[in-house]
Amino acid sequence: MQFLVMTVWSVCWLCCKVQAEIFTSIGQMTDLIFAERDLVHSLKEYIKAEESKLDAVKSWANRLDVLTLASTTDPEGFLAHPVNAYKLMKRLNTEWSELESLVLQDSSDDFIANISVHKQFFPDEEDQKGAAKALMRLQDTYHLDSESFSKGRLPGVRYNAFLTVDDCFDMGKTAYNENDYYHAVLWMQQALRQIDAGEDTETSKSDILDYLSYSVYQMGDVPRAIELTRRLLSIDPSHQRAGGNLHYFEQILSNELRDMDQTKKEHSEETSIQLVTYERPKDYLPERDIYEALCRGEGVKMTQQRRSKLFCRYQNGNRNPRLLLKPMKEEDEWDSPHIVRYLEMLSDEEIEKIKELAKPRLARATVRDPKTGVLTTAHYRVSKSAWLEEYEDPVIAHVNQRIEDVTGLTVDTAELLQVANYGVGGQYEPHYDFSRRPFDSNLKVDGNRLATFLNYKDETEAFKSLGTGNRVATFLNYGHGKSGAYPREHRAQGGVHPGQGANPLQGTQSHTHSHTNQPTTAVFGLQHGEHAGLWWESNPQPWRCEADVLTTKPPCA
Repeated sequence: MQFLVMTVWSVCWLCCKVQAEIFTSIGQMTDLIFAERDLVHSLKEYIKAEESKLDAVKSWANRLDVLTLASTTDPEGFLAHPVNAYKLMKRLNTEWSELESLVLQDSSDDFIANISVHKQFFPDEEDQKGAAKALMRLQDTYHLDSESFSKGRLPGVRYNAFLTVDDCFDMGKTAYNENDYYHAVLWMQQALRQIDAGEDTETSKSDILDYLSYSVYQMGDVPRAIELTRRLLSIDPSHQRAGGNLHYFEQILSNELRDMDQTKKEHSEETSIQLVTYERPKDYLPERDIYEALCRGEGVKMTQQRRSKLFCRYQNGNRNPRLLLKPMKEEDEWDSPHIVRYLEMLSDEEIEKIKELAKPRLARATVRDPKTGVLTTAHYRVSKSAWLEEYEDPVIAHVNQRIEDVTGLTVDTAELLQVANYGVGGQYEPHYDFSRRPFDSNLKVDGNRLATFLNYKDETEAFKSLGTGNRVATFLNYGHGKSGAYPREHRAQGGVHPGQGANPLQGTQSHTHSHTNQPTTAVFGLQHGEHAGLWWESNPQPWRCEADVLTTKPPCA
């Protein structure tokens, strides 16, 4: 019972932190790791109690087994001994009742109570679906096949993990229910591949073929849908839906062949089901291919001539006293638009303190609805965020002061420091960092966003072998257009890969507030990640100083 009380206390602490849409924040997902650890401990306690009870019952049974063997051989002679007669009366009147009470004891009560308390903070169906879609997003972004994912063969990961037939089937069902038949085919085929290889599973082959055949039909491959449906009927001839689908598919194929003036081929038996890869459907986002290529580190490469004009330097903020003895390392990342990176901007201790302050307040990040102007969640922004003020901790004030010193911009007109925590497969698709809508009333008072300063946490090892910074990056997208028009002609696309405490600074708009040729930023499909950002607004924003720099050729130390 003491364990139960301690666990309930830990869950009460947990409930202050866990909110809906857990999959969008790796910070809150880590709490579930410890909650599961507590449940495992509780389960072991339950098993221990059950085993102790079972041992007592076994001991009782073994003792009576020997006793009854002797008593039944010569009942009258056995009862002739008065002690045996007394003990028989005692056993049947008292001891068997005690045994009955022992057997009726339910040691699962504590465990059931414990898991019931935890369960109200468990991920829900939306979380499981979000995590599944995140795996598919990573699969597409980094060109990983389903088998590699299933076998845990991911580049740079420290821990291995496998997907069972049941896992693959559930992945396929998630895609199927979202009308994403491309991924449904990929994952149903993987489930089929593993079940054909002899893996034990609770999922039936007929269920896999049922989903796979219809998904293949939706991908436009009617002949293969017919083949798969016939295989399904060979396993389960009474499958009513398969019978109806087969007739429907054959009618469609017959009509198609008649239109092409071809003869229907006779069905021939095949020894195994052929697995087919289909072309990924076109996405609603025109820049998808460029966007994902940048995630993989395949952005436009600078010419040697352009790269020769990029420098590293020590910046002292126009002889700022706080930077004279320890100037900031500044590195050019891109020439047009000019993007610089500041190295070792934040210490490990500052990063951990910022995370600690933000974690209890993380909430699903929102976007502004382009039609109504109302803040709302969106499927293309998978993260949670929190806003921190200087008075909350000296670390926030110190970080803001350091940003002022380096950039020459006052944070008096900046927004609060935002901490973004991304979940598995977290992303933020290409977007403008400034407002392009006239209904934004804040523009009249604060002005529009002028610049963005991002503080990155360290980068994980996963996917590094693909040549990319998988945690977060800045996607610069330039083109001709007026305010409100999405850029169509891409003059430059570049990725900025983070390092621990590294900080890219980019202009969100030009100082003259021109709305042409503006950058678009994005956060790629991440394994997980964190960053803290600061936006400056332009009304008013005095440029406090021009930075004095000591220039060296790259790379920076």
